[in-house]
Amino acid sequence: MKKPRKPQIAVIGRDLHANEELLSEAEKVGRLIAEKGGILVCGGHGGIMRAAAKGAKSEGGLTVGILPELDKNNANEYIDIAIPTGMHQARNMIIPLAADAVIALAGGVGTLSEMCLAYIYRKPIIALVGHGGWSEKLAGSYIDEKKLVKIIPAHSAEEAVELAFKIIDESKK
Repeated sequence: MKKPRKPQIAVIGRDLHANEELLSEAEKVGRLIAEKGGILVCGGHGGIMRAAAKGAKSEGGLTVGILPELDKNNANEYIDIAIPTGMHQARNMIIPLAADAVIALAGGVGTLSEMCLAYIYRKPIIALVGHGGWSEKLAGSYIDEKKLVKIIPAHSAEEAVELAFKIIDESKK
């Protein structure tokens, strides 16, 4: 009998310019993912990625960083499995592909590209609102007229993680 695979949840968001409130929320998202038995997938660098990985590690969770460069030593200190791609921004495709669901916090153009790729691959996208950025701009909408995946707004870390796990569980039925 095949052992059920742990849910893999990507956390995407700003590397730079994240304020303490946003970093605290990202850390909480990571912690809650680990508490619920999920694996955290992220870009492996600083900002939101580092904060989410730190939160996951605080609960003994497993963290995976999909790095844009070739040197796995560039991963932040909370990444367990560093995957160097040498793909630069093209690595943004791998992050949503590796995930069962994506949680977006704020974000600039890199986050937007990851959200668009998650949308194309029909991955559930939960957007934490209240912190600006692309996640807030796109929350509650579709990216285009194809209406592949509606971006689900969440108003707290708790709600975002609950929604991600609920959607993943429902997709298994």
